[in-house]
Amino acid sequence: MGEDILMDIKRDYVLSRLGDGERIDGRKFDEFRPIEIQTNVISKAEGSALVKIGDTQVVVGVKLQPGEPFPDAPDKGIIITNAELVPLASPTFEPGPPDENSVELARVVDRGIRESEAVDLSKLCIAEGEKVWLIFIDIHALDDDGNLRDASALAAIAAILTATVPAERFDIGNDFPLPVRDLPVSVTSLVIDDKALIDPSRDEISVGEYFMTITTDQEDNIVAMQKSGAYQLSEEKFYELIDVSVAKARELRQLLRDI
Repeated sequence: MGEDILMDIKRDYVLSRLGDGERIDGRKFDEFRPIEIQTNVISKAEGSALVKIGDTQVVVGVKLQPGEPFPDAPDKGIIITNAELVPLASPTFEPGPPDENSVELARVVDRGIRESEAVDLSKLCIAEGEKVWLIFIDIHALDDDGNLRDASALAAIAAILTATVPAERFDIGNDFPLPVRDLPVSVTSLVIDDKALIDPSRDEISVGEYFMTITTDQEDNIVAMQKSGAYQLSEEKFYELIDVSVAKARELRQLLRDI
């Protein structure tokens, strides 16, 4: 009972501040929390990155190995993305096989990378129809204080940027950098009434479940969009949200270019 009362008080406080046009941590509605990116944090991975957005922390490892191509893409490499949400990262996560939240997180990250064609998969063909490079992107949430989507997407592309194809290990020639040709960035908003809060924290998420994640490439094209929850946005609000997401993605993309 005590925990429920505490949650109600927290929700009332968040809503009260929003009613005054403010966020509880003093941020503007379109402002991210401080972001840190560290690369090469996993020695046994071909590429890796740790991203912190506020108190949210995600680590992503990239592994590569030869495998069979898909029948409909015999000359292209394959991307396989998985997400693990362990109980230590949040009291809402449960042990066991991936649940719908893990699957959705992996899907959002995978779609942004795939639809932007961030990796040139045609350069990962070893023998057409027989062997290509498989890219495994493994997402691990270390601490969930809200907005795992953007932290995971940022960590994934940062890890990809640092990845090396281990050709020498498999006697397939010389090692070479993973061929990256775009930098997709996702921006997630929590929609509450007529307000959209960029990079929602866990406390803010306690008052709503309506999210919009917009992923853009380095040409500002929308390559993926994920809407969670049954809600409607006015046309004006929708385009306003797109404009803000594109602008914030440019800022985050510069962090990737500085790696």
